[in-house]
Amino acid sequence: MKSTRKKDVDLKIIPLGGVGEIAKNMYVISVDNEMFIFDAGLMFPEDEMLGIDVVIPDITYIKENKDKLKGIFLSHGHEDSIGALPYIIQDIDVPIYASRLTIALVKDRFKARGVNKKVKFHTIDNKSMLKFDQVSMEFFEVSHSIADAYGAAIHTPMGTVIYTGEFKVDQSLTGDYGYNMAKMYDIAEKNDILVLISDSTEAEKRGYNTPENVVESHLLDEFSKTNGRIIVSCYASNFVRIQQVLTNAAKTKRKVSFLGKTLESSFSVARNLGYFDIPEGLLVPSQSIGDYPKNEIVIIATGSQGEPIEALSKMSRGKHDVTNIIEGDRVFVLTTASSNMEVILYSTLNELVKAGASIMLPKDGMHASGHGLSEELKMILNIFKPEYFIPVQGEFKMQIAHAKLAAETGVLPENIFLLEKGDVVSSDKGILLSNDKVTAGNVLIDGSGVGDVGNIVLRDRRLLSDNGIFIAVVSIDKKNKKIVAGPEIQSRGFVYVKESEELLKEAEGRILEIVENHLTTGKLEWNDLKQEIRDDLNRFLYDNTKRNPMIIPIISEI
Repeated sequence: MKSTRKKDVDLKIIPLGGVGEIAKNMYVISVDNEMFIFDAGLMFPEDEMLGIDVVIPDITYIKENKDKLKGIFLSHGHEDSIGALPYIIQDIDVPIYASRLTIALVKDRFKARGVNKKVKFHTIDNKSMLKFDQVSMEFFEVSHSIADAYGAAIHTPMGTVIYTGEFKVDQSLTGDYGYNMAKMYDIAEKNDILVLISDSTEAEKRGYNTPENVVESHLLDEFSKTNGRIIVSCYASNFVRIQQVLTNAAKTKRKVSFLGKTLESSFSVARNLGYFDIPEGLLVPSQSIGDYPKNEIVIIATGSQGEPIEALSKMSRGKHDVTNIIEGDRVFVLTTASSNMEVILYSTLNELVKAGASIMLPKDGMHASGHGLSEELKMILNIFKPEYFIPVQGEFKMQIAHAKLAAETGVLPENIFLLEKGDVVSSDKGILLSNDKVTAGNVLIDGSGVGDVGNIVLRDRRLLSDNGIFIAVVSIDKKNKKIVAGPEIQSRGFVYVKESEELLKEAEGRILEIVENHLTTGKLEWNDLKQEIRDDLNRFLYDNTKRNPMIIPIISEI
């Protein structure tokens, strides 16, 4: 018998990340005076985010309501679900609930980032039942490309909210990677499912995923045909793929070496907990790669942050500090590029071929996504039969594709919410509406700085990369109202100075005229003087070069 509803509850569902984008998952669910966070992920920067290391969600809303916060609940151990925690945990005091492997990976990230704060961790599994004032919560295993992934059922007085996390439905995955469909059916049978919040990453692709055992078989065939070194590129936390590489390397009598700090760290954490099956003597240190014949080595390489392209890019250009691409290498790119990584991926592929490598890209039978395709998504929709549906974890076109699948399975179109970051779905007299918004957006991480690089800094970096910089230095004796040095012009990335002497000489004359005019009229307001120099040089330089360099007037007083 299904649980009954009450209508008098203040329910809110707010995505602070993970909508209109792939990664950076963070979803707030609140019931009356209790607030819960589901996932706290990061995103790798887009091409135009020059110099940015990672991007995390803006948690202004959470900090404003932190007295209501009861916990952070993590669906799995990928960076798109745990990566923001080292940056936000200093601002909030809250326990973290997650599976055994996910907690171990979070602790490892805290150690790497130097987080010394004491945080309470609670391990959850499919038998866990958490009780709060207005809410109870249970969990069910889902299949993903990392072990110990879970979805959550949040039981509220108004009905049950299901958060799937990232998942796929693959019957070849078992053990720590298997999904618990019986538990999903049990939850759906016993509870009135109010809302389903579900992964949309592959909603545009029809059918079902290629089973992982088929991918493993294809990998074995390709490994057996390869005579040179094998270099594998994948995400550091794609444990399914890493295990397949380890298994097939052993079958083809090759040794395996890891390149990438995050890769080595994540692998070590999971291995110590028993999540990898590794034959004795299979692994060799990266410094020993050159000690083995080319047909006896496999290199698994990721970037410093665990993403798949950075290491390949360095190796293709001869810039890696351990090993570089050599003639005859075969590179297996075992991931599909997200939209913000496509440019760098295809540029790297060109460099790899130039360096003498052959490339194996994901294709039918060789690749399986970690996310459910259309028929798998419909299967989950049909199991839970929600009254309302919120597609998340995808770009907007993916959310729309998932919304269409929900409509096909019987969810009323007016009960499907296509949300942007900060949109609020809230209850009103027993129904759900979306008619409010809270503060949301991106916080940019550059080195040790958290949020100190904003849109203005990014604009300046783009301007510098596009058109260079133009610096004009003038020294003034303010008391005697005369120029004592300059104007001296320095230019970087704008024009070749030796071929532009006439242009620069005319620019000096214009600066001289402006400064002398301010001196003779007695109007020596530094900001006004600098602004007039900027405005005049902007027009002059654009008229002559059709470029807009960053112009920096420096006025020093003697």
